Amino acid sequence: MGELDEDAFDELAAGDLDEALALLADLTGATDPKLRSLARRLAARLFLDLAPRGPVRPRGVGKLQTQRFAVDRGDLDLDSSIDELGEARAARRPVDPDELRIRAWVTPNTALCLLVDRSGSMGGAPLATSAVAAAAVAARAPDDYSVVAFGKECIVVRSQDVAKSPDRVIDDVLTLRGHGTTDVAGALRTAGRQLARSHAGRKVTVLLSDCRATVAGDVAAAARALDELVIIAPEGDDAEAVKLAGELGARVTTVAGPSQVAAALMRVLAD
Repeated sequence: MGELDEDAFDELAAGDLDEALALLADLTGATDPKLRSLARRLAARLFLDLAPRGPVRPRGVGKLQTQRFAVDRGDLDLDSSIDELGEARAARRPVDPDELRIRAWVTPNTALCLLVDRSGSMGGAPLATSAVAAAAVAARAPDDYSVVAFGKECIVVRSQDVAKSPDRVIDDVLTLRGHGTTDVAGALRTAGRQLARSHAGRKVTVLLSDCRATVAGDVAAAARALDELVIIAPEGDDAEAVKLAGELGARVTTVAGPSQVAAALMRVLAD
């Protein structure tokens, strides 16, 4: 009781990483408080390690802005740099690059909202998959993302405009358990409200679900109201997700286990 052998866990992970992650997710809900605490600390560290930052291309109209000098980033802004150029010439000294300015294009950032389906079984592998997905989203948009868990109702784990450390977000996701019916349309509307708080040029809703709605609602209409929707469905249970993606022209991919989530997110977010 109260012990977690990390060497034994590493040995299990080396043989079957998804099985190890599922076990760790279950241990975060252990009745023994010391074991639960140890599991949560290990889970937060491991899930963040599994969520390397991948490329997320911004969309929207770029703007020309005056910026500090940087090689090969833009054209020299003579109006903003003329004083330094004149003073350096008069004093017969090298130009101080820190005093120079350039004009360069700045593209808008990307905001993400992760919707985690908690309506079915929410232990083991599904719970670990949700936690790794939260870590991956946090890694890609650390200052502009939200995480919403949904079943019959929506729980905002991390609001778009409220700072919260990735460790706490992951820990809160790990406290989720399966609950009731599935209101996909309501979840999509919640994502729209969260992303409306962002000023990013690209706003993406990431739906982690089999997309099997059991609560009445116009899912397609709610999805069309979003700027961009991508879907990550469980492998072998993706029929509804593929159908919805086809209706909307949305990107969809599948994952067989939590270790595949980061790569799946990169696939659906890449241009």
